Amino acid sequence: MSQNLSEQPRWKILVADGQEVFLRGTLSFLKTQYPQAEICTARTGEAVLTEIQRFQPDLVVLDVILPEKIGEPARSEAGIQLLKILMQKYPNLHLTVQSTCIKLLIRIRAEIDGHKGGFTAVDKSLSGQDLLTRINWALQGLTHTKDLGTDLEMKPEWLEVLRLAFVEELTNRAIAQRMQVSARTVQIYWTKIQEALEVYQEKGKDLKIQTENRARKIGLID
Repeated sequence: MSQNLSEQPRWKILVADGQEVFLRGTLSFLKTQYPQAEICTARTGEAVLTEIQRFQPDLVVLDVILPEKIGEPARSEAGIQLLKILMQKYPNLHLTVQSTCIKLLIRIRAEIDGHKGGFTAVDKSLSGQDLLTRINWALQGLTHTKDLGTDLEMKPEWLEVLRLAFVEELTNRAIAQRMQVSARTVQIYWTKIQEALEVYQEKGKDLKIQTENRARKIGLID
């Protein structure tokens, strides 16, 4: 049974998505489910930060693939960095990530687990009812990241090694210089990464290629 309108909290919700069709769809679902809510929108990470200061929402629904500024391409790095900023500056803010790439959230699993506000994730391929369910959970202060499909935990320095090796295509020596650590430390990182990913040396297979394929499959790198 739906909640009586007079009993519903007057939620303030910010919706951020660079894709107009999804933005309109999310707004439609929210207005039906929460007719008394105040809702505003943003299309870039920069606008999200501005609107949060101005609007002070209870909940932010956003895509992790988001342009940082108007005219820039949507990038996962921008969205991930935005989420980290939001969780650091607004520890009690409720968050729902709606994206086709929610597995990217594995990169900030530690921050999500430590966030005090609600945090849920939903794939854009799921139904509007699934989205509303996740939003409701987030507003209740619940955390739901089961859809990420893994309990894998990766340290920030391991993620940086993966990014430098497979995105920037740096050698181990160049990675060591960039991270300001020894070559031996980089090798230790690789060992820890491969243990975490459960990637092991197999006859006739390139260990580095196996590591890259596994990391891409679970969303650790684009």
